[in-house]
Amino acid sequence: MQEKKVLLEVNNLKKYFPVKTGMFAKEKSFVKAVDDVSFHIRQGETLGLVGESGCGKTTTGRTIMKLYEPTSGQIIYDGKNIEALSEKQMVPYRKRLQMIFQDPYASLNPRMTVGDIIGEAIEIHKLMGKKERQERVLELLNTVGLNRDHGARYPHEFSGGQRQRIGIARSLAVNPDFIVCDEPISALDVSIQAQIVNMLEELQEKLNLTYLFIAHDLSMVKHISNRIGVMYLGKLVEIGSSNDLYNKPLHPYTKALLSAIPIPDPNLAEKNKRIILQGETPSPIDPKPGCRFKDRCKYAKEKCGIEEPRLKIVEGGRSVACHLF
Repeated sequence: MQEKKVLLEVNNLKKYFPVKTGMFAKEKSFVKAVDDVSFHIRQGETLGLVGESGCGKTTTGRTIMKLYEPTSGQIIYDGKNIEALSEKQMVPYRKRLQMIFQDPYASLNPRMTVGDIIGEAIEIHKLMGKKERQERVLELLNTVGLNRDHGARYPHEFSGGQRQRIGIARSLAVNPDFIVCDEPISALDVSIQAQIVNMLEELQEKLNLTYLFIAHDLSMVKHISNRIGVMYLGKLVEIGSSNDLYNKPLHPYTKALLSAIPIPDPNLAEKNKRIILQGETPSPIDPKPGCRFKDRCKYAKEKCGIEEPRLKIVEGGRSVACHLF
């Protein structure tokens, strides 16, 4: 079977935010939200991105979309480095790259009807006339499991799950190839989460979509992802196939993350050894030299405090950034 082409390639991506550390501070400090991150996603694939709050997952997604301008690095989309493109040059790529936002309550304009929200991008890109646009909106409402008459209503009239369906319909309006799903289920009831994930999978198969799926829920990420990347404090510490990463995690942080997943079977849960990490997550402002996980890692040695581990392939396509390998 022939491997599908690489649709998105991210090389040494960095996004630093300047911060003031004090009234009389002379030197600028930076929050290194995304620091030298590299990965690729093939066409039709889903790459899951996991890690604790503040690790840089959402910033990575927004920087790829160029909602944040990258500090440095390459974002190669379908063979073209879009990192250096101006806003005007990015317009054709805005149709191809779309985003589903985390908060379905904040991401929809309360003053616009659902029909106008979904059809806005079609109007901006001048893809259809008014009548065709209205037909396209009705088609999209049906695609995401909403009724035709919902297009005339306003966002406040819908539940969280319905609002997220509206957000998904909006992202599909201009026929994208690639969608960043930024924690699309974290604000929803558990009963609704599975419905949304199943719908995303069906849409992917039907429309040949490629996803970057950012999430906290590790079991849900395993369900939807082909490969998974684990982030810690702005760095990718491990990346590999979904099954490999869950069945045999390599990085100490990945092991700790997976040990925290609740197990419904009480007999199996009793055998599961929870790894409790000691200490607090270090500040992302001008991090100290060496491995960023060293202060919380029981395997840390002298080298970990001096030299930063690089992401390297260790076995069967798995990559890990750790001096143990």
